[in-house]
Amino acid sequence: MKWIIRCVFMCSFAASGAAQEAMVAEDQTPSGAFTTAGEVKPILQATQANWVALRDFNGQDLLYVTHLWSWRCGLKQLKVSINGGAFEDWSLPPCHLNSATPNAITEADGLPYRAFAAGSVVSVAVEVTYDDLSKGSGQWVRGEIMMP
Repeated sequence: MKWIIRCVFMCSFAASGAAQEAMVAEDQTPSGAFTTAGEVKPILQATQANWVALRDFNGQDLLYVTHLWSWRCGLKQLKVSINGGAFEDWSLPPCHLNSATPNAITEADGLPYRAFAAGSVVSVAVEVTYDDLSKGSGQWVRGEIMMP
């Protein structure tokens, strides 16, 4: 009976397309370098209005997650939904733990935005999973996140 319950759970989990590894909470000993959820969560909660920004540039909507990338060392996962669609994983660059600024965004990390058709981004929703496995989320409409 235990095997059947376990198989039903695991089989349905696998069948759901969730090919993601099981997440494990990380040590929350404060480092002073803002690399844990305990250190970055209060900052991200206080600055939630800055999590995303939208720019109309050269005939495209550019959706930026620069603020979240800047505090990514306390995050496990970032998911973004555009216009009420399905949430999609947005890869986070690795933390630069051997550097004086582990949250720095380097050239090798890539660019913290994605391009969409001009005027197509009407709303954005974000889900973050902190490295203590707690979650946070936010939702915005175009006018709230447009850059001048």
